[in-house]
Amino acid sequence: MAVMRTEYPRPQFVREQWLCLNGEWEFCFDDGDIGEDEHWYAAERKDRFDRKIQVPFVFQSKLSGINDPSFHDIVWYRTSFEVPANWNKKRIILQFGAVDYLAKVWVNGQLAVVHEGGHTPFSADITPFLQEGSNAIVLRVQDFSRDTALPRGKQYWLEDSASIFYTRTTGIWQSVWLEPVETTHIRKVKLTPDIDRNEIQLHTFLEGWKADDQLKLQVKITFDGQLIAQDEYVLNRAEQQRSIGLHDFAEHGLGRLWSPEHPNLYDIKIQLIRSSEQILDEAESYFGMRKVSVVDGVWCLNNRPYFQRLVLDQGYFPDGVLTAPSDDDLRKDAELTKQLGFNGVRKHQKMEDPRFLYWCDKLGLLVWGEAANAYDYSEEYVHRFTKEWLEAVERDYNHPCIVTWVPLNESWGIPNVLNDKRQQQHGLAMYHMTKSLDQSRFVVYNDGWEQMTTDLATIHDYESRQEVLEQRYASVESTLNAMPAGRRIFVGGASYQGQPILISEFGGIAFKKSDWEGWGYSGADNEEDFLRKLKAVVDPMFSSPVIQGYCYTQLTDVEQEINGLLTYDRQLKASLEDISRIIKGE
Repeated sequence: MAVMRTEYPRPQFVREQWLCLNGEWEFCFDDGDIGEDEHWYAAERKDRFDRKIQVPFVFQSKLSGINDPSFHDIVWYRTSFEVPANWNKKRIILQFGAVDYLAKVWVNGQLAVVHEGGHTPFSADITPFLQEGSNAIVLRVQDFSRDTALPRGKQYWLEDSASIFYTRTTGIWQSVWLEPVETTHIRKVKLTPDIDRNEIQLHTFLEGWKADDQLKLQVKITFDGQLIAQDEYVLNRAEQQRSIGLHDFAEHGLGRLWSPEHPNLYDIKIQLIRSSEQILDEAESYFGMRKVSVVDGVWCLNNRPYFQRLVLDQGYFPDGVLTAPSDDDLRKDAELTKQLGFNGVRKHQKMEDPRFLYWCDKLGLLVWGEAANAYDYSEEYVHRFTKEWLEAVERDYNHPCIVTWVPLNESWGIPNVLNDKRQQQHGLAMYHMTKSLDQSRFVVYNDGWEQMTTDLATIHDYESRQEVLEQRYASVESTLNAMPAGRRIFVGGASYQGQPILISEFGGIAFKKSDWEGWGYSGADNEEDFLRKLKAVVDPMFSSPVIQGYCYTQLTDVEQEINGLLTYDRQLKASLEDISRIIKGE
């Protein structure tokens, strides 16, 4: 059985007081969809919950204690808690990291919140529903496992995993917790670094603000325990911005800028104070001073040319599916990625647990943040996907590790984008909407092929012959005309505008080094053959005068795919040193 996930779930906005609700919950299937009509959320119906489950692991996983991969699209959860005595007179907020897919939450029999979207957080002020002593939380979760227009990532819509699709997740798969707050409190803070001006911009959003409130914000910024900046200013609206200067490093030495080689992080403490000096809210966070830009067609990190060596990381675990068994497992994945010679990851078809992003911030890994896509297009899909992607960008905005947003991949969700103007416009909408929320990062229109307006020109190419790759990427013209997947790089009248070109999927060499049977895009017979074929596909990435970065497929084997550098249980398939030298082009 799993060790209970007890780490604070939201590392970018930490409050001191909180109550973890992970652990054993009551659980049941509702295959006949009768639970809501029969009021299973009511206290007198608690007898309907005939199983136990370990939250936050889904029932399809071993760590849940159930381990049933079959279709059960409606499930119910129940747990109870008592509000700590020192939380009286506070508003009590119930927080969910992620619940897949449509969640209805009752507290003491009263509906508290409804949320649609399987990969993003939601919360509810449950204060009006609380009572003395024990309180009950009941969830009804509905999945749509066979709907190919549902934003799902790699979850398969057929019974058994196959091809590039894996075990489904249904229900709670990230942490659940409670927090006490005052009626007026900080809802969120956006932190935007500006290394050229040596400033950090704070964009604060208040909940419960009133026009006659006399509020101020106190901000303290430290680095390695040393006070760097302190500020105090009046808040006269619910949403307000402020820039604070950081004059603690010389640019010529790069000082305390954030990069994979030097993952420098500043700590920030924010207090919301009423004029009477009453502290209404207090939170701690961190930020990294870093910048991504394109200068004369060259991808730059902190105003310096930078070659991205990324690995495709799908974030699946043998016993937890999408949920890591522990925070330590997330840290180890980040550490292994660096030890293998990579300076970044492309999180593939998964809006990853914020704890993984925290370790990338802390250890130093670039991240391409990617959506969990649908497979087919529909109007309902557009509504669902747009809402969820907005929530993902909002959740992860402050992580310095994220340098690129990828709302769409390989025309998933827009399979007819070549000719369908609606689907072309959807891709453009996702690009421009993301840019409207975040000007500090790159946005890829549709990773791999069939792109229109895009900050990066990205190509997926699983060719295994070194000589073909060298010829294909010898010039811009040969690169754009290659069509390695039989797909055009640009569609809808769009053309190449000098964007940095990256091979954002390649490799995928199958090498069986465990009991798992499976496949890959090409194959190796033994360790020596594996290293030789790895070198054959990686070397052309460095010798090309065109390519400015790559993403190797993939970090680990995943279920029936055995094309990882590591086995599914994170065992190396070859010498760490040998792999690292190849990945770095040494």
